[in-house]
Amino acid sequence: MNPPGTGTLHHVELWVPDLTRAVAGWGWLLPALGYTLFQDWPAGRSWRLGHTYVVVEQSPDLREGAHERRRAGLNHLAFHVAGRDRLDALVAEAAQHGWRLLFADRHPYAGGPGHYAAYLEDPDGFEVELVAEPVPGPIRH
Repeated sequence: MNPPGTGTLHHVELWVPDLTRAVAGWGWLLPALGYTLFQDWPAGRSWRLGHTYVVVEQSPDLREGAHERRRAGLNHLAFHVAGRDRLDALVAEAAQHGWRLLFADRHPYAGGPGHYAAYLEDPDGFEVELVAEPVPGPIRH
């Protein structure tokens, strides 16, 4: 594996209120996207793809209050998906792993015409956007 280039995302760490619940959702989604289990400790898990890894952790320093993606801070994570068929298969299975399809009335074009994507939310309010490639034209967030 070549060393990562400057600006390549190193990792994302999500603090979650319930590790078991988070592992049920993220532990399905990330391997389905090609990530493999990287680290496992009593308060957290991480999954890695290339040089980038995603962490879910139930930190003892977590403050009260639920995550709200519409407040200042993280709104969502977006992941590439190799093709519309793969994206559709992930959406079909997502609910079995605790994910809810957002903007269902506009799916799969909730991001605009030509932007084939799914927006999923886990029980703790974390949102992911799954984007089928190639994506023609401008992307609207």
